[in-house]
Amino acid sequence: MQVSTYMQTLTHTPIPTRDRLLDAAFQVCSERGLHGATTREIAEAAQVNEVTLFRHFGSKEKLIAAVFQRAVAAQAEFLNESEPDANDLQRDLTRYAERYNELLTTNEALIRTLIGEARRHPDEARQMICDAAKPMRERLVSYLRAAQKAGSVRRPLDLAPAIDAFTGMLLAGMLRRTALSLYFDYTVDDYIHTVVELFLRGIAAPAPVEKKRRSA
Repeated sequence: MQVSTYMQTLTHTPIPTRDRLLDAAFQVCSERGLHGATTREIAEAAQVNEVTLFRHFGSKEKLIAAVFQRAVAAQAEFLNESEPDANDLQRDLTRYAERYNELLTTNEALIRTLIGEARRHPDEARQMICDAAKPMRERLVSYLRAAQKAGSVRRPLDLAPAIDAFTGMLLAGMLRRTALSLYFDYTVDDYIHTVVELFLRGIAAPAPVEKKRRSA
């Protein structure tokens, strides 16, 4: 169950039809794959008819896209509250990594489904992944570009591949951890802090070199 509807369940608040459809799509697609899932199954899981599904989303593709958009929307927002600062870069990147890891872990089943679909339906799976990652990726690019101007991130540095390397480490960690949890002797926090430290070492601007005074 997605976070947006979890609190509504706890408080017995009726879940809006749109959210029920999004939850159902997440569940069915995770179990049956993007192509295996049908609008009929999704509608049944949401306890509505197919007409209602199409009235809200228009097509299965738009419904699945909305599932990803909802998943990343809340995670992307927190960076808006942070301005780049040489003293806060590690804190902000750690928060980003923690939120990103939370997003990955919450959507593990669907992510694994997308990875499996990538070989059979590469264009569609790639588009889904790109659309899902785009908001957070763009926000982090903007954040680090501002940090470059502030002098805390080195220049020249191509931010896009640097960010892909950063988030790629987090994705790889989640996939290994959830598949082979018994084989690790460190915690999730240990891994996240190590990833952030490695990333920071790669992007941090060098400390200014103090000029030595000439002796008289």
